[in-house]
Amino acid sequence: MKKRKLGSQGLVVSELGLGSMGMSQFYGPRDDAESTATLERGIDLGLDFFDTADIYGTGHNEELVGKVMRKHRNRVVIATKFGNLVLPDGTRAINGRPEYVRSACDASLKRLGVDHVDLYYQHRVDKNVPIEDTVGAMADLVREGKVRYLGLSEAGENTIRRAHAVHPITALQSEYSLWERGLEARIIPVLRELGIGLVPFAPLGRGFLTGAVKRAEEYPETDFRRNDPRYQGANFDANMKAAAAVRDIAARKGATPAQIALAWLLHKGPDIVPIPGTKRRRYLEENVGAINVPLSAEEMAQLDAALPPEKVAGPRYNAKQMAMVDR
Repeated sequence: MKKRKLGSQGLVVSELGLGSMGMSQFYGPRDDAESTATLERGIDLGLDFFDTADIYGTGHNEELVGKVMRKHRNRVVIATKFGNLVLPDGTRAINGRPEYVRSACDASLKRLGVDHVDLYYQHRVDKNVPIEDTVGAMADLVREGKVRYLGLSEAGENTIRRAHAVHPITALQSEYSLWERGLEARIIPVLRELGIGLVPFAPLGRGFLTGAVKRAEEYPETDFRRNDPRYQGANFDANMKAAAAVRDIAARKGATPAQIALAWLLHKGPDIVPIPGTKRRRYLEENVGAINVPLSAEEMAQLDAALPPEKVAGPRYNAKQMAMVDR
């Protein structure tokens, strides 16, 4: 496992991280024992970059991740997020008010059982609060030693520039994969201009790029994919056809489709650190195998041509969720 620099402020992490959201919600029932074993196995395999958020399982995920990370605190980088809320009536809201930033961080530190967070993201941009105010409060946490580095998630280029002018932003965490390449035209160039790293979530296209997926209606009501437009109807058929290129190259190279999808991201630049999520050791081990999969310039071009942004059918979220994205 090699290391990569995230941003220009000194953060160095393993070239792959581990996303833990699915350990608590959205992708089937919880299995805390297997999830804990998966986190421990990740450390054994050389991962040191672990991602969580206060909203995942409404605090459960931070507690789960924290129990493992506390035992290895000097070896791991813990990233968590704030500002994406589930209200008592079950609806979602975004809160970027300065006073909330502080209380959210204190609550995360308590659940994680640590005295500082290594990378602290604003989970979604609050369009009702100037980004300068939110990042200013986050910067106070850095000065107090509660946070080491700052990040944004799903932020647009104007927001990124304004935030970075207040305090250096180390990483942007946004969806990026062969399945979702919307960052390439405008946002990745801004990140590279400013020296900000990219942490792609859903690097396997919410599982679609693995080929081991079903139609939306075949998933239970509690599964995120049940309402994913790209898993529905004609979109599903078109996307399965487009993703065939990933499966074809995987077969030729003796790799899995997941490994090809991750290798493509790793070859996109040394400033990119994907965080594939899983709650099972066998998938973790498969994902880590991607670091040993070389892709030639010709193979990269084939993948680029097979899944350009306009070829993927359907929006990545429903209309309500897309309204929460700052692009």
